[in-house]
Amino acid sequence: MAEPDTPKLYLITPAEIELSRFPDQLAAALDAHETACLRLALASHDEDRIARAADACREVTLPRDVALVIDNHVMLVERLGLDGVHLTDGTRSVRSARKTLGPDAIVGAFCGTSRHDGMSAGEAGADYISFGPAGVTSLGDGAQAEHELFDWWSQMIEVPVVAEGALDAERIAALAPVTDFFAIGDEIWASDDPLAELSRLAAAMG
Repeated sequence: MAEPDTPKLYLITPAEIELSRFPDQLAAALDAHETACLRLALASHDEDRIARAADACREVTLPRDVALVIDNHVMLVERLGLDGVHLTDGTRSVRSARKTLGPDAIVGAFCGTSRHDGMSAGEAGADYISFGPAGVTSLGDGAQAEHELFDWWSQMIEVPVVAEGALDAERIAALAPVTDFFAIGDEIWASDDPLAELSRLAAAMG
């Protein structure tokens, strides 16, 4: 577990991966900045496309000792040689995922802005809890995971906490003392120079 004052990077893939280009971009990012985990977060439900993307990402993450997890697809974790799963339904699947994958796999849970869901997911066996969006966004219902939530969690709960969603340098700097990981995805991949943008955001982490 990272110390609260030294948050780590946690990268999220784009929803669509261009296999001729993305692995090189990912490698450059991982070589430039120490990263704890990569989440495969594809929009596609086509198992073949997911498998090819997972293989390409694993070839980059494995030699760099970066964990590789996948959104929701519990049954693909072992088949694709991944390190675990990131669940987006709060507490509902944590216990069954842990039972399926065993004690050594990573099981993370996204709990939106709900302190209660986060606590329940932790009690059910989640290795980390993700709250978000941590920044201001017009997407969804406009709810935001406030600084107070991360501050309370970092003081009261031992399960590591991840901040994600609509992050910018200012928000990262504010949350750095009370957050274990920053999950960054579209913030960099949507830019013209992902590595430069990642460097700018990573600098804000301190």
